[in-house]
Amino acid sequence: MSVTFADIEAAAERLAGHALDTPCVESKTLSQITGCQVFLKFENLQFTASFKERGALNKLSAMVAAGEPIQGVIAASAGNHAQGVAHHAQRLGLRAVIVMPQTTPMVKVERTRGFGAEVVLHGDSFDEAREHALQLAAAQGLTFIHPFDDPLVIAGQGTIAIEMLRAQPSLDTLVIAVGGGGLISGIATAVRALKPGVEIIGVQTTRFPSMVNEIKGTAHAQGASTIAEGIAVGQPGQITREIVRRLVDDLVLVDEGDIEQAIVMLLEIEKTLVEGAGAAGLAALLKEPARYAGRKVGLVLCGGNIDPLLLAAILERGMVRAGRLARIRVAARDTPGVLARITARVAEAGANIDEVHHQRAFSTLSAQSVEVELVVQTRNPAHLADVVGSLHAAGFDASVY
Repeated sequence: MSVTFADIEAAAERLAGHALDTPCVESKTLSQITGCQVFLKFENLQFTASFKERGALNKLSAMVAAGEPIQGVIAASAGNHAQGVAHHAQRLGLRAVIVMPQTTPMVKVERTRGFGAEVVLHGDSFDEAREHALQLAAAQGLTFIHPFDDPLVIAGQGTIAIEMLRAQPSLDTLVIAVGGGGLISGIATAVRALKPGVEIIGVQTTRFPSMVNEIKGTAHAQGASTIAEGIAVGQPGQITREIVRRLVDDLVLVDEGDIEQAIVMLLEIEKTLVEGAGAAGLAALLKEPARYAGRKVGLVLCGGNIDPLLLAAILERGMVRAGRLARIRVAARDTPGVLARITARVAEAGANIDEVHHQRAFSTLSAQSVEVELVVQTRNPAHLADVVGSLHAAGFDASVY
């Protein structure tokens, strides 16, 4: 079973008026940073904050139009496919059961329940959730809606490419996140029909390299978790792997740190919130800027459903990497007023103190000395060096750690 451009055109007709034709615009700042022209497709602006509702809507609409009796639908998903199925099943008056891994961020679980779906938490991975969903489908007579290995789902995702090339016909490269392969399969099918010369590159996280291993014959180890849980798929689809093998030019891997950096940059520069999978394309550009230099690169911000606590941790870690949040250890004689003198020097240097730990017992210094640990906010690495230099000038033994 394959997918044709005609299937994608039919999907575009079904989606008209029910899914957003999201903006696809250039980010001039990211273009300056990466050395290529970067065009962002804001799929995080969909009602469910993910491209996944395109495929879900196309599949459900085709089922209803076929006139066959439907007792209900069931899906397995880490969250975005779940919300797409739940939302459009509710709109079409269908019962929806969603099986989600127990590790799914609570924001996605609650949003899915908010769309009227019956949520079942089962297993520690997508693959375990899928197996349980198939068992429930057989037991209750429900129709299983696969998140990526279904021609109608793939065709729905392919509508993104039609919109991108319509908005930015000069694009010559697309860098697309890959989990099970539904998104890149649909996009590649449409692109090869509309503009065959466009280079298509898929991106996976190093912790879930299943498609890379399948297509390239590598044996990269699979991890247990990733901040890009939307593409944390242990086994690619049968249909998608064949499409990727035929139509996709290359597949690359990015690290967790690359994805974290991309999330922070999109929030700071574009003022747009993406989840880990949504930042994978930009992460690839940041990791290998020379590869894309001078190109006109399209990225799909494929989802914006990120756990707030995870986002807070990523932002804080991003500030550390940027030299805007740092820990300084200061050793000094333990005399009255020493802490005030230390903090005064930091303030005079223009830094803000987040935390102070005044350490005596757990220190290797002499009993007459004290170790003060400061967490400070600075403007950049140069400013941090100025703060440390100011402490040195005042006679304190200070170091960043």
